[in-house]
Amino acid sequence: MSVRIENLVTSGTFSLDGGTWDVDNNVWIVGDDDEVVVIDPAHNAKAIAVAVGDREVIGILLTHAHDDHIRSAREFSDLVDAPIYLSAADRMLWDEVYPEDAPEAEVGDGDTFEIAGATITALSTPGHSPGSTCYHLPSEGVLFSGDTLFNGGPGATGRSHSDFPTIIASISERLLVLPPETLVLTGHGDSTSIGAEAPHLAEWVARGH
Repeated sequence: MSVRIENLVTSGTFSLDGGTWDVDNNVWIVGDDDEVVVIDPAHNAKAIAVAVGDREVIGILLTHAHDDHIRSAREFSDLVDAPIYLSAADRMLWDEVYPEDAPEAEVGDGDTFEIAGATITALSTPGHSPGSTCYHLPSEGVLFSGDTLFNGGPGATGRSHSDFPTIIASISERLLVLPPETLVLTGHGDSTSIGAEAPHLAEWVARGH
């Protein structure tokens, strides 16, 4: 059976720099009837575990460590007995939520994950956070962009540990070089494509966000 992609939208809050906001997050389940990886199991660990069912979770892939993306990750990991993968560059954000805990594994640029006969490759895309990571599934023409690239432009860079020139470099050098038909499945909101976003790079640079 070929790999398939399932989406679950969960709701909760995001807190940073003294502010808290209500957010809806996209949770991505990638695999087949036997095994899956879960990308960013946000907010509702039990609902995500129900969506996974009796399939084996071979890994929990985090795009970054803002609290809306990770606050339920440990509970979910415990429910499904699966390791958490996170870039070491985001460890300081992780530690704000889990000061006495650590992810099971670090993920780095070029790391690969085999799932349901397909290969997911990690792409280091700092900017929204120092360790922001996208996950490319070329066999399906799909990029899981986390909060690096959205329908309409780059992820936010106005808060701690973020940088606008860095995210622009990441998007232009790592993401916009992908085939234009690549479907971009985001951390929040609607999906888009590389071809739809690429023509707007100069506009994003001019507006500064």
